[in-house]
Amino acid sequence: MDEALIRSLTPGVLAILVRRGADFAAAEDAVQDALVEAVRVWPDDPPRDPKGWLVTVAWRRFLDATRADTARRRREDLVDEEPESGPAPGADDTLQLYFLCAHPSLTPSSAVALTLRAVGGLTTRQIAQAYLVPEATMAQRISRAKRTVSGVRFDRPGDVATVLRVLYLVFNEGYSGDVDLSAEAIRLTRRLAAVIDHPEVAGLLALMLLHHARRAARTAPDGGLVPLAEQDRGRWDTGAIAEGVEILQSALARDRLGEFQAQAAVAALHADAPTAEETDWAQIVEWYDELAALTDSPVVRLNRAVAVGEADGPRAGLAALAALDDSLPRHTAVAAYLHERDGDLATAARLYARAATKAPNLAERDHLTRQAARLNTRHER
Repeated sequence: MDEALIRSLTPGVLAILVRRGADFAAAEDAVQDALVEAVRVWPDDPPRDPKGWLVTVAWRRFLDATRADTARRRREDLVDEEPESGPAPGADDTLQLYFLCAHPSLTPSSAVALTLRAVGGLTTRQIAQAYLVPEATMAQRISRAKRTVSGVRFDRPGDVATVLRVLYLVFNEGYSGDVDLSAEAIRLTRRLAAVIDHPEVAGLLALMLLHHARRAARTAPDGGLVPLAEQDRGRWDTGAIAEGVEILQSALARDRLGEFQAQAAVAALHADAPTAEETDWAQIVEWYDELAALTDSPVVRLNRAVAVGEADGPRAGLAALAALDDSLPRHTAVAAYLHERDGDLATAARLYARAATKAPNLAERDHLTRQAARLNTRHER
């Protein structure tokens, strides 16, 4: 049994059942029954059209379950006759499934879990391991999400921006358990790009590729974080960078700038620099200006302050930082960095130590603690 083939076909099969009128939960149950049958039958009698076979079997399972359930007789209009045979449609149905899993009635965490389950084809156990929660907890989350979207009908185009935000949330989870969520997000975004022609979809794919290209250089052998300026650029994936830049250039040429394209442009400028010292910080500031105009995000303005500090000097960066709320995540760490660049080691050490207490994860906390210790040692000398 080809597991990769099954994972690639399952979302499209599920989407077809939903389009035909099955509610989400019942459709997924039927698809799972069809997969069990495939495991039993395919090794000895592989179908010529695997997707069509799965659609046929899953739809029959759905019909059987619906007809047997007297509480659901109101759906009799859905089951009066079998669908026409023939090749199973794909692109539009898969796209609908993306929109369904990113429905605005779902919380971000539920949308992510449902996307990984329905579109990604991951098991509940795999998703639970990736998010470091008990399998029963994740099963409940997914069940609630399925109940929420059951009965949803699409009478207008879905919100691409919501789908992209969900995929970016998946990407930023990185790697944990036996599922590489960053790689999974890239795979799902590639599939989305194949069924919808939208520059922001391309922008997100480019952004993911450019960030993912630096992955091998981001951590030291002991697991510690390696800042961008200190990374071994020889370990960056040049193939992924080239692909990301090409995709981004094609998207930008359409002159419909969005936030993911702007973020990807910043990432591309970092990737294009042979060394940290040769980074085109002035152009990065310009892209952050574009991004701030698009999003009005305080996090974007925080990142812009860092870029200003590199382009125009640390005091210019501190001036830009002073205009922002100091309760922003990583504000204290940025202030520490800029003060260090300005030569005020005592203030920088104190701020690094304070930032460590606010760090969102252990790796970042350890990195900031080491920065504080390093500067305290230098200052004492």
